Amino acid sequence: MTSTASARTTGSIPDPSQAQRRILRVLVASQILSGAGLAAGVTVGALLAQDMLGTTSLAGLPSALFTAGSALAAITVGRISQARGRRPGLAAGYLTGAVGSAGVIAAAVLDNPVLLFIALFVYGAGTATNLQARYAGADLAPAGHRARAVSTVLVATTLGGVAGPNLAAPAGTLAEHLGIPHLAGLFVISGAAYALAALVLALWLRPDPLLLARTVAQAKEADTAANPAADCGDADTSEGRGGVVLGALVMVLTQLVMVAIMTMTPVHMHDHGHSTAASGLVIGIHIGAMYLPSPLTGWLVDRYGRMKIAAASGITLLAAGILAATAPADSVALLALALALLGLGWNFGLVSGTAIITDTVPLATRARTQGLVDVSIAIAGATGGMASGIMVAATSYPALALTGAALSLALLPAVAATAYRR
Repeated sequence: MTSTASARTTGSIPDPSQAQRRILRVLVASQILSGAGLAAGVTVGALLAQDMLGTTSLAGLPSALFTAGSALAAITVGRISQARGRRPGLAAGYLTGAVGSAGVIAAAVLDNPVLLFIALFVYGAGTATNLQARYAGADLAPAGHRARAVSTVLVATTLGGVAGPNLAAPAGTLAEHLGIPHLAGLFVISGAAYALAALVLALWLRPDPLLLARTVAQAKEADTAANPAADCGDADTSEGRGGVVLGALVMVLTQLVMVAIMTMTPVHMHDHGHSTAASGLVIGIHIGAMYLPSPLTGWLVDRYGRMKIAAASGITLLAAGILAATAPADSVALLALALALLGLGWNFGLVSGTAIITDTVPLATRARTQGLVDVSIAIAGATGGMASGIMVAATSYPALALTGAALSLALLPAVAATAYRR
């Protein structure tokens, strides 16, 4: 009787493998759009603040603000997802990012730095949501394929992320025709992109991956209770609290180093006579390196293990910091290469760290814990963004890059210690 009821329940559940393919397609579509949205703050946020305030010392504040906003959004999106599923959480986050973009445009028109900073804080919700979407890709993935599922979602951001910064010049021209300051042009694109990403998720992210994963897990538990000899299938490879700490540390340090160097690179280039188009090209290459290698990174993480790729992240960020510090200020090519390595190191850290967290945390508390981890990542990014402007004003861009390189080395003993305990 119990076995028959359990079979009927299991039969009514959508096939997870088929649902996963549909979910990944929808997430890919939303990430392409949101990738264009997140590029605006990175490319021209610091320049807007510098233009309004007339000083470089606070040029890192926009990055700090939208990263701090992403910290609050990470908590909110995580809690909504925990209670109601990924679809309402992600859609609400992107819609908030669109509202923030509109606020930045209004601030630029009114030349109001206070409104700019408030709007950038709200705009940060889009960044947080863009990152939270990677967890949705892994909810239904088997344990041995989670990193590849995460990487599929991340790589979709590449198209929008690379195109976004390179639209800086034409977007600025369009903005001027609309009576909007040139630098605010990219935020017109970001607002529309975030709004469309929210619409795609609200309409088509069905079934909800987190809710379906819970239903599948409950059905397996019921089957096991009815037939103890049955194989319960894939289970989370829990490594306990240490796994959460290591995964969070990997992502926090990579975010801190990446944001600090990335934020001040456009300002560094601008101060040495490079155009907005040139800095947009460098940031576009950087964002491409953040996301484009994701399929390969996912395969490497699943094939060779989380620890080895986490260590590779620290080494790659070290190389990026040294190159950024030593590259001649007039060399766009070398700065682009440094920012490409910076993006690649971040990618290694994010994919391996996400896989560690997803392996460790049970479904019952997964979304909430992931949201809290992303808060730590956002705080690290805010710290890096804020400190970067102050440090460059007090010392120099090369000193900032070398400091980031030194910080990245902290990953190696942490990974080694965890590997030794295992």
